[in-house]
Amino acid sequence: MALPIETFFLSANHQGTLQSQVQQMIAHGILSGRFGCGEKLPSTRKLAMHLGISRITVTLAYTELVASDYLTARGRSGYYVSDNAPVPPVYQPQPQGSESVDWSRAIGQRFSGGQTLSKPKDWAQFRYPFIYGQTDPQLFDHANWRQCALQALGQRDFLALTEDYFDRDDPQLIEFIQRNSLPRRGIAANADQILITMGAQNALWLTAQVLLTQRRTAAFEDPCYPALREILTQSRCHMAPVRVDHKGLPPDAIPPQTDAIFTTPSHQCPTTTTMPMERRQALLDRARDLDALIIEDDYEFEMSFLAPPSPALKSMDADGRVIYVGSFSKSLFPGLRLGFLVGSEPFIREARALRASVLRHPPGHIQRTAAYFLSMGHYDAQIRRMGAALHARRLAMQAAIDAHGLEVAGVGGVGGSSFWMRAPVHTDTRQLATRLQEDSVLIEPGHAFFSGEDTPRNFYRLGYSSIPPARITEGIARIANVVAA
Repeated sequence: MALPIETFFLSANHQGTLQSQVQQMIAHGILSGRFGCGEKLPSTRKLAMHLGISRITVTLAYTELVASDYLTARGRSGYYVSDNAPVPPVYQPQPQGSESVDWSRAIGQRFSGGQTLSKPKDWAQFRYPFIYGQTDPQLFDHANWRQCALQALGQRDFLALTEDYFDRDDPQLIEFIQRNSLPRRGIAANADQILITMGAQNALWLTAQVLLTQRRTAAFEDPCYPALREILTQSRCHMAPVRVDHKGLPPDAIPPQTDAIFTTPSHQCPTTTTMPMERRQALLDRARDLDALIIEDDYEFEMSFLAPPSPALKSMDADGRVIYVGSFSKSLFPGLRLGFLVGSEPFIREARALRASVLRHPPGHIQRTAAYFLSMGHYDAQIRRMGAALHARRLAMQAAIDAHGLEVAGVGGVGGSSFWMRAPVHTDTRQLATRLQEDSVLIEPGHAFFSGEDTPRNFYRLGYSSIPPARITEGIARIANVVAA
């Protein structure tokens, strides 16, 4: 029996090639049970005419499906659904009943309900998306990343793709970090002092789990990266938020009995302040006096296009008390989820064991792809391209902000991809953000960055990594109009 030609259609939202769309369309029909074993498919000529695509495209798609045993070719008769094609399971759905579990009692520890940053799922459809941390697809080197991914899929790298590393990491990626990434920050480390993580946030979680207990105290910046505060809350340690000033975290304000200090000295989150060298030394001295450890989150140091970045705090550490957190997700793309920890061997040993018990290791193929992208020079080229683009956008942002009388609360001295802003004191930026969304403008309210109940409500963040440069001036004008209303 031949399948009706009307059952074949291409999705308008599919992101792949025409050939992959045809393959997915037919495979989905088989897996969903719409196409049964032995049923005949339309000829390549008829299906090509029906879909309005090249016949060779359909032929190549059929050939791939034959190779994977979804279809079979029968001489001059045509193509049929293979007898060996996957058969969808047949089952009777269970009747929907009412649950009897009291989840308010059953849940032993709650992880939801904290202060987090959020954005609409369709944020890219907004005309003026001043949000932080998203990649502009025009700036990313898709072609070379794809080539590196294909190379990592080759026979030569088969073990990197398929082997269970257990508690180890890709040696090529470790070597690049050791010989290239860390020396740029003034850091020297051996391979046993480096651990690959699923992004910087995973690195912070591993660190908190290893170092903190219910009896220990963690000092952290206020305002800070909201996910860090949630991580510390989950660790059940004593939490000591320390309000930052125009130079970052003030060492003298760190309370006695502190065991761990979490800081972003190169580019404070979210104020963008860079900690001066003399304060960095004072912070190291304070940590030594307290016998505390310092966790340095060195996010976004690559985006130092206004001035050369200061050496990492870790590079000034003579006692081995600084644990360094790095990430490739900010400089490549956020969905990569690839970061690393650098610290003394006893700490890395425990973090490695914890990682192995929770997720084994980051996927080998992703690690090897990143290693190729980094080692072949594509990463450096991308950083230069992104730095130039962000510099131009920052100049446009600063000019528009000045022209419309908006107030910048934190002035980053080296670069980055955002402005920390202050609205008039009576303004609640959550309400401001809601009103701006109606005008196709996205901003990030600042309340989630602060700790405690009585926190400022008039701060907000404007990112410029995702907004087209030509729309910056109009977007800032719309923000200014609503702020002034």
